[in-house]
Amino acid sequence: MKLIRSAFYPSIILFALLALNACKAKKLAEKPAPVAETPAPAPAAPVEQPKAEPATETAPAPAPTPAPDYNFSNIQFEFDSGVLKTASYPILDKAAAEMKIDPTVKFTLSGYASAEGTADHNMQLSVDRANAVKAYLVNSGVSISNLTANGYGENNPVADNSTDTGRVINRRVEIKKQN
Repeated sequence: MKLIRSAFYPSIILFALLALNACKAKKLAEKPAPVAETPAPAPAAPVEQPKAEPATETAPAPAPTPAPDYNFSNIQFEFDSGVLKTASYPILDKAAAEMKIDPTVKFTLSGYASAEGTADHNMQLSVDRANAVKAYLVNSGVSISNLTANGYGENNPVADNSTDTGRVINRRVEIKKQN
């Protein structure tokens, strides 16, 4: 009971102080001193100027809206995973922004894997990668009905699968505009 009383009274006082501060009248700003009027100079004799042809001013035409750039590449993934590399986020953000320009355009997301592991595993991995990109784009505001995700496993490599660098490049998702 003592605790309630010790918290109740200070809170009432604090509320009253806040209410009083809110009700204080604001000071009115002082009015500026009137400006003394100076007499206007006498009008000068009119000077004849040659008449120029009236210029027809036309408003500049608005710049045409640039066509969306649907060239998205270098969407990379971690080894043996459907987890996007953080370097791919800016690319996907740009892709989402471009896709939202024209919401009627449909896209195909093609997932690929490097040639390590079994063909079945790589096929599932490529589907997971395509779905990871699809989820990222949908979370960025792209309509899910505009995206189709496909996995192609280790088919269609763009680099040599016998080198580490080539395998990294082959772990990818390509985004293409559907015709």
